[in-house]
Amino acid sequence: MKKISYLSFIVLFYFITACATAPLTGRKQLILMPASEVNTMSFQAYDQMLEESKVIAGTNDAQTVKDVGARIQYAVEKYLKENNLSEVTEGFEWEYNLVEDASANASCMPGGKVIFHTGIMPICQTPTGVGVVMGHEVAHAVASHGNERMSQSMAAQGVLSVGSAFMNQNPTLGKQLILQAAGMGTQVGLLKFSRDQESEADHLGIIFMAMAGYDPSESIAFWQRMSAQSGGEAPPEFLSTHPASSTRINNLKKWLPEAMTYYNASPYKGKP
Repeated sequence: MKKISYLSFIVLFYFITACATAPLTGRKQLILMPASEVNTMSFQAYDQMLEESKVIAGTNDAQTVKDVGARIQYAVEKYLKENNLSEVTEGFEWEYNLVEDASANASCMPGGKVIFHTGIMPICQTPTGVGVVMGHEVAHAVASHGNERMSQSMAAQGVLSVGSAFMNQNPTLGKQLILQAAGMGTQVGLLKFSRDQESEADHLGIIFMAMAGYDPSESIAFWQRMSAQSGGEAPPEFLSTHPASSTRINNLKKWLPEAMTYYNASPYKGKP
């Protein structure tokens, strides 16, 4: 019993000291892994994903992804600098790629590695639509959601070892955690946290796109198109890692006045 109590104390102490604050929003997070370790693993996984995919280059859509990414990156770095948070993206190696995949999806892995699927481009329709998705996905990386998701999964599985030692001991689990870090949750017990992260990314994303000169009101139209594309087949919100479309759209309407102040001040306003 003494051994169990001592172990419980060690675990509790470890988790308490591992608590961090989400940049920009102040939400409390469980962070168990150094950002440098997460980024290294993310870069390796990203390179592998590109090797296994058909990367699209030389098309208008591919160039749009890169151009919009560069403008969102500018907005993020400007926002962080103005708020004395430039260290948030230290170690980032920004990259934007379009890959052949019919699913309507996109992701930004830890460290600024972005992938858009060709299947989401018809829903985006315009560079502004791409800005909606880009701002949202980049916000996940800026707010350390990948590290948080990995830490939650590690905690749920009782894994306390971190960094390269952990990866070497259990590379399969490490790969699963990296995939979760890109937005692929599996356990219902973790879904509420993921919904919080999604809403946080929506809020930050609409600010980032507005700063980059993309009309934030178009975010509402994009999510309406995304909801229509799903054909009403989305699971109930309590079983989904994403907020219900109606919840998301109502939140975006609530945040729109704030985002418009950034849009009106953007040097890119009115530019394609």
